[in-house]
Amino acid sequence: MGAAAFRLNRLSTWLQVFVSYNSTHSRYNYNVVSPTLIQYHHTAMNGGDGPSSYARNSSYQRGAIDAAEALLRKEIHKRLDLTNHTFSTFTIADFGCSSGPNTLLAVDIIIQALLHKFSSSMANDKTPEFQVFFNDLSHTDFNALFALLPPQSQRPYFLAGVPGSFYGNLFPKASLNLAYSSCALCWLSDVPPELSDTTSPAYNGGRIHYTGASKEVAQAYACQYKKDITSFLVARSRELAEDGLMALIVPGVPDGFLCSQASTGSEFDLVGSCLMDMAREGRIKEEDVDSFNLPIYYTTPKELEEIIRCNGELKIEKMGTLDGVEAHDTMPDLESRVLYLRAVLERLIRTHFGHQILDELFDRYSLKLAQSSFFLYPRTHKSIMIFTLLTRLRYI
Repeated sequence: MGAAAFRLNRLSTWLQVFVSYNSTHSRYNYNVVSPTLIQYHHTAMNGGDGPSSYARNSSYQRGAIDAAEALLRKEIHKRLDLTNHTFSTFTIADFGCSSGPNTLLAVDIIIQALLHKFSSSMANDKTPEFQVFFNDLSHTDFNALFALLPPQSQRPYFLAGVPGSFYGNLFPKASLNLAYSSCALCWLSDVPPELSDTTSPAYNGGRIHYTGASKEVAQAYACQYKKDITSFLVARSRELAEDGLMALIVPGVPDGFLCSQASTGSEFDLVGSCLMDMAREGRIKEEDVDSFNLPIYYTTPKELEEIIRCNGELKIEKMGTLDGVEAHDTMPDLESRVLYLRAVLERLIRTHFGHQILDELFDRYSLKLAQSSFFLYPRTHKSIMIFTLLTRLRYI
């Protein structure tokens, strides 16, 4: 294991991928024909540091990291087995890192927990070097992420960017000591094709999500999610070293709840209704709305646990919901709530409909959001963050 990690450290490079969209926004001007197919594997959060960037509008995701901090430190100290290991390099990967300060905060928490574990369990001269890999899709603004880093002399780890889908293998076998992912495992690798098939019982015309849709639509999403998370777990179980750890923070809904009872699903429903209003007014084509579905799914703790247990190579050491992660606490005003969703969805919407509709769409969304029950009475809508700590079983 030590040799594999050392080779990774030697071969790692700064892979900086930056895709810039310099669109001239002509407000409420619709002369561009929108595409009818989204390449979902090219989606990413808004990059840069502008008003609608993910870096500026991810306080909700930051709240999840804050809520998980004490548990993450405790579980790393408790579960990391140093008995039979002599590390020269300890390798960490953040899957679905996005761009912005949140991922650096998470890495700092993990590194500090590891330093405490090593210093309390081994001689100081045996504390390894730390190699951190930041992974996300190739359109992610890695440049914006790296620009936030402190100088190398002031951070206790080496780093590299690794663009690519985390639903496949990204690292050599048994090369990672700790895998981490926060708020990323709600994104599907693709939208179920039957949602746009007019002959399918799961056809989702007039909607952009499974919130409030037929049971066939919800089932299609659930099947895609199970397939994707199974692929994620298979890839990570191959990449993790024996006794390696994996910490996951997964957005979800409570067991027995519908997505429409959660603020996240209700937000998507509102965006969909705004798009349909624009279609009825002739601002956009209705068929473009019919062919647009969000590749996002919110699991339940029970559903996620069942998928993990089917893997067979990863053991659940800790699983539960995080306290204190509430959208109305991290985004208390209307503007921050709108910008949060725009930072998440803008690229998807722009790719499918064109950039010209963005301002009007989110202006309409803001008006509807201001009168929505989940904004006015937030405690009646339940969204959760699921914390899971897994260990890699020994190779046979």
